[in-house]
Amino acid sequence: MEVPRLDHALNSPTSPCEEVIKNLSLEAIQLCDRDVKGQKSEFQHQGQPQGNKSQDSGIAEMEELPVPRNIKISNITCDSFKISWEMDSKSKDRITHYFIDLNKKENKNSNKFKHKDVPTKLVAKAVPLPMTVRGHWFLSPRTEYTVAVQTASKQVDGDYVVSEWSEIIEFCTADYSKVHLTQLLEKAEVIAGRMLKFSVFYRNQHKEYFDYIREHHGNAMQPSVKDNSGSHGSPISGKLEGIFFSCSTEFNTGKPPQDSPYGRYRFEIAAEKLFNPNTNLYFGDFYCMYTAYHYVILVIAPVGSPGDEFCKQRLPQLNSQDNKFLTCREEDGMLVYHHAQDVILEVIYTDPVGLSLGTVAEITGHQLMSLSTANAKKDPSCKTCNISVGR
Repeated sequence: MEVPRLDHALNSPTSPCEEVIKNLSLEAIQLCDRDVKGQKSEFQHQGQPQGNKSQDSGIAEMEELPVPRNIKISNITCDSFKISWEMDSKSKDRITHYFIDLNKKENKNSNKFKHKDVPTKLVAKAVPLPMTVRGHWFLSPRTEYTVAVQTASKQVDGDYVVSEWSEIIEFCTADYSKVHLTQLLEKAEVIAGRMLKFSVFYRNQHKEYFDYIREHHGNAMQPSVKDNSGSHGSPISGKLEGIFFSCSTEFNTGKPPQDSPYGRYRFEIAAEKLFNPNTNLYFGDFYCMYTAYHYVILVIAPVGSPGDEFCKQRLPQLNSQDNKFLTCREEDGMLVYHHAQDVILEVIYTDPVGLSLGTVAEITGHQLMSLSTANAKKDPSCKTCNISVGR
């Protein structure tokens, strides 16, 4: 792989791009620095391909190269995809490189990626198709992209002959897989801390919320779709239906804190009514919000329920009796519960919960809105809670 230079050829033994080419797997595209100050080429223009051959002197104009057509995108993951296309056989043997223009769909007029210094115009040596494009520095999970392709022929002087741009294709990257979530789980386990005993799950809301539940839902809280807070690649965001509960306790009292960001009315329910041998426990996410606090999202689903089936396909399952975050163990004929001390647990229960199973009362503390995680964005630079795939 290499990047076109307009001032000199890239065959110098000191060129960092040429060193990359020597070790390049044919299955992947990497990136090289392509900061060519004071120079221009069509390939470096910001924005979408215009379907025109270059008019700049830096790229030679000779016999036309075949234009890629019928572009196909396949094998999409959170930070990679395979691309293939068809093209005329004319001058096909002259193709030495592919130019790939990749842009986030929402930024069609600019390349505002997470790292501004990373180019989105990729260069790959001509390899057999389909070809894998992989890179967590420029591909993010669950993100819509546009892609277009040129074929190119590198000349002896370092310039390129290029084809016209192909049509523009749209696609969307995938969520984290179980493999990626397991990596996130392992990072969360490192900071979970020692376990503290607890006895109730609780949910804070405004008085109007509970009044609405009594009047319109037969006194039962209903699952709702999880918002987009947390890791951008988490497969539960915007998809899993459930009810949020907390279980964290104050270190000195062993009881739930009196402050809450979600409302001054609290529903409390005995832990065994939600978490017991008839439920499964799953890991859903690990993130922070530009603070020292880290959050872990767990999912409790009754065995065989729709929520349980959803999680089995997408999330790592935890041993309810032995994990670093939330445990349910039988001791002397009773269920005993513990939660991790050094992370803030948010628990999603996937079935309706009747208010008659617990109590609703007003708390005496403050409503700390600054601690709300509603649609909170994860800090992509945090080394504690990010993994080395698209964020």
